[in-house]
Amino acid sequence: MNRLSTRNGPAELVRSDWTRAEAEALHALPLPELIHRAQEVHRFFFDPAEVETASLLSVKTGGCPEDCGYCSQSAHFDTGVKASKLMRTDEVIAQARAAKAAGAGRFCMGAAWSSPKDRDLDRVCEMVAGVKALGMQACVTLGKLTRDQAGRLADAGLDYYSHNIDTSPEYYSEIITTRTMQDRFDTIAHVRAAGIHVCCGGIVGMGEAVSDRLGLLLTLASFDPHPESVPINMWNEVAGVPVAQRAEPPDPIAFARLVAVARILMPRSIVRLSAGRAGMSDELQALCFVAGANSIFVGNVLLTTRNATRDRDAEMLDKLGMRTTVAGAADALRHAAVAG
Repeated sequence: MNRLSTRNGPAELVRSDWTRAEAEALHALPLPELIHRAQEVHRFFFDPAEVETASLLSVKTGGCPEDCGYCSQSAHFDTGVKASKLMRTDEVIAQARAAKAAGAGRFCMGAAWSSPKDRDLDRVCEMVAGVKALGMQACVTLGKLTRDQAGRLADAGLDYYSHNIDTSPEYYSEIITTRTMQDRFDTIAHVRAAGIHVCCGGIVGMGEAVSDRLGLLLTLASFDPHPESVPINMWNEVAGVPVAQRAEPPDPIAFARLVAVARILMPRSIVRLSAGRAGMSDELQALCFVAGANSIFVGNVLLTTRNATRDRDAEMLDKLGMRTTVAGAADALRHAAVAG
């Protein structure tokens, strides 16, 4: 494979036509060479010493009718998670205010729905407007959307819509049967048409093969434009779900390889270390930052599963000499790189 070069600018680096052979060749490189190539790309678009921070809150927990085999909130499985009603807007804004005080620049709100009802979307739009009034970026994940619903969220000021594709097209039916990957693509298209940024990634460690992990990244990299944010989740162990019977997380070096490949395939995207960080060593997270990851969720809980604590994150980033940056600053930097 030819060496990547930043000399000719972003036109050479930003592509939506990556082939499987190219992705496999990247993934198979000696780790020092792969990391070096990922760092070249990363430094072209981002400050390598900065990490974007976001906070995530479950505003409506449990009772979801979808059968996603990894999820503690599915009504199909007995996981001990009780269904709750949609939170009040004032409660959510109070949580957002606390997240901002703790250093988060983006506030993400998740609701365990197959798709939102219009009456519930009214309240979500109020939440979005309230978060924006605090000077934060707003993100929601609500399941499938219609074009009209995406438009309403855009009118409320929504910055990002999070809608993962979860895994490769080939492995998808092993994980979910009540919703197709095309359903997910349709929602992403509606979000794009509404002018909302896309947050879209997947989960590794659910029993999939390495080829499926690369298939996930290739699918994301085939989007034009690429998702502005790409969360890479390590499956958090959840008792009572089908994935628990076959879950096998990648070893730390294998996980770092995926981060590096994601950075090269989607050079302008924010690559976020998402679920699973509570079980990652500081050394693994540091290697992932070197490989091109540049965003984390802060706070002790991610929806219904645990996350690394704020104190641990602060200590780790201090040891690494890395700075946190509010969401949006990295956007400005990469746009300036493209313009240049």
